[in-house]
Amino acid sequence: MSDGAPATVSLKPGITLYFIRHGETDWNRESRYQGQRDIPLNETGLAQARRHGEVLKEILPSVAGFDFVSSPLGRAVETMRLTRSALGLDPNDFRIAPEISELSYGHWEGELAAELPAKDPEGVAGKSSDPYGWRPRGGESYHDLEQRVSAWLARLTTDTVAVSHGGVSRVARGALLGIERGIVPFLEVPQDRILKLSGGRMQWL
Repeated sequence: MSDGAPATVSLKPGITLYFIRHGETDWNRESRYQGQRDIPLNETGLAQARRHGEVLKEILPSVAGFDFVSSPLGRAVETMRLTRSALGLDPNDFRIAPEISELSYGHWEGELAAELPAKDPEGVAGKSSDPYGWRPRGGESYHDLEQRVSAWLARLTTDTVAVSHGGVSRVARGALLGIERGIVPFLEVPQDRILKLSGGRMQWL
């Protein structure tokens, strides 16, 4: 998927990234801005995490040599542990990468999306006029997020299973696939599918 925007980073030749968005939380269900708040998985999210491990178990003959890496936020760590358990692996044997923490929403964290037009009309207008470059007070823009995620992508040296967040999934696709940055903040980020990225292509599993 690309409409002419330049890719800004490439995975090293032969590297495949299996990207998992953490399972659902109650704040996801409520459409409440989560950002870097530490919100646990709900029952749906727990089931989604186990499902990811079962899918990987079926499609990968072996995960020997794979790197497993998670955002430090609890919902991602919990998803990784359940995914690894479903794969029959030590649930705690993975790395933490702060670079793939979720976008910080600053003063919007904890707010319901439906209430923000009344609570912060200026912020909503700013986000609407520049969804990729707008930065909430005390937070990050999608542009900021892409910078730190791109640096992480460029350092991958082996096939990797990563558990992270919706915003990270979006900017990773923007950077690797050359997706128009204005639409990056609106890309779908399902919590019940795995995103496979390799060789400038993507696939949902």
